[in-house]
Amino acid sequence: MNTLILAQAAAESAPAVPATVINLAYIVACVLFIFGIKRLGKTETARSGNAISSLGMLIAVVAVFLDADVMKSWTTDWIQNGYLWCFGGIAVGALVGAVWAKKVKMTGMPELVALFNGFGGLASLLVAWSEFAKLENGAPAVHDVAANPVSEVSLYLTILIGAITFTGSLLAWGKLSEKISGRPVLFAGQQVVNALIVLVALAAMVVYLFPGLVSAGDAATVQTVALYAGIAVSLLMGITIVLPIGGGDMPVVISLLNSLSGLAAAMAGFVINNNVLVVAGCLVGASGVILTVIMCKAMNRSIGNLLFSGFGAADSGSSKKAGTGAEPKAVSVEDAYLVLEAARSVVFIPGYGMAVAQAQHVVKELAAKLEDNGAEVSFAIHPVAGRMPGHMNVLLAEADVPYEQLKTMDEINPMMPMQDVAIVIGANDVVNPAASSDKSSPIYGMPIIKANEARTVFVLKRGKGKGFSGIENELFTLPNTRMIYGDAKATISSLVSEFGKE
Repeated sequence: MNTLILAQAAAESAPAVPATVINLAYIVACVLFIFGIKRLGKTETARSGNAISSLGMLIAVVAVFLDADVMKSWTTDWIQNGYLWCFGGIAVGALVGAVWAKKVKMTGMPELVALFNGFGGLASLLVAWSEFAKLENGAPAVHDVAANPVSEVSLYLTILIGAITFTGSLLAWGKLSEKISGRPVLFAGQQVVNALIVLVALAAMVVYLFPGLVSAGDAATVQTVALYAGIAVSLLMGITIVLPIGGGDMPVVISLLNSLSGLAAAMAGFVINNNVLVVAGCLVGASGVILTVIMCKAMNRSIGNLLFSGFGAADSGSSKKAGTGAEPKAVSVEDAYLVLEAARSVVFIPGYGMAVAQAQHVVKELAAKLEDNGAEVSFAIHPVAGRMPGHMNVLLAEADVPYEQLKTMDEINPMMPMQDVAIVIGANDVVNPAASSDKSSPIYGMPIIKANEARTVFVLKRGKGKGFSGIENELFTLPNTRMIYGDAKATISSLVSEFGKE
């Protein structure tokens, strides 16, 4: 007992960290966030950018616990005041993050990012919910929108956006991990159902902000019912928004959900009056929106078309008129080697198949063999290749492929007719000529890498399926295309071995 009294007295007499220092720490954290995101824009600086942003977050977290009121609370009775849960949560989160960083393969990175987005939305939802549930004199508080308009509106929007992000991200994770079908799910009256859900969510918001419209009596009860109704329909909305979106659009969906998770965090910052949370959330939200717009432009589609078109729901049947209408022609590794041995220019076009096979390192080996043989080698990266933004860039950076060899779609397309060989590794929609030639195709109008214009095209593919989006590819049956079926890593290793026999 005496020890507890002495500890409490020591905590109360301990010098508090000035508010100016706390605010300065928040400013430093925000600057590090901005600087870190800037460095994430280039492959060679991305790793340091990630470390700088992590340092900024560490500073922000430490500053929160050194705030005068918070510090007094957790040093006097840190168990009763709930800080045991805070420190325990930090420890568990750090452990889970470390394990995932070590164990999750690059093929699992898209769905991991989707989960992170979902957890971010859930965290914001819980922060706002906890603020709402605070008691005054042992009873539920009435939240007066007239007294705190920004805080109350932000509270509801945090819960709305956080719930949508959470369930939408969980569904995206299921589609990306193929635990559920990646094909879009459409049903009659779907848009009407979505519209009704939105109307219910907005109606619940109006009732929450102005409980007197429903009852002049127990305003706290009315607000509680309205908020819980908003949570329920928002969780449902996240599912109905992502459900009709097909696998081919998942990279854009991840970017959009990432933006929503940032927006929810910014709103939560207004709720708890935390400046660094507002800034960090706005940075994530704005960068996510910009990336989403860039990726939609790369697909020649609007965000509305992405959300409501049900991309990939129906097969265009475009492959029936591809080339001569013949079946794809296969070629052996030995015959492919003979063509590559004579090639003076080769372009690799990677897709998700390269990630599945973990073939990026042997691709680098093959590129080195081709360069030693006198060929000019480049890598063509489509903005939506893979299953998350920048997926191919990360894979190739992991294999130490020189940054100057990476070409954007706009850079490589004018050069494609001069390429002796284009090697497509597990890509599908981003090289499908139907996007330019078949108006009935779901991807018509989408800018593609024009692999079909190369003199010879080798397509490395696991099997004869249509790919994740479910759309037939005209490229596979063109006269200058040859298929090499099997695991991409094994195939490319065999090609490297053929060069080693010289």
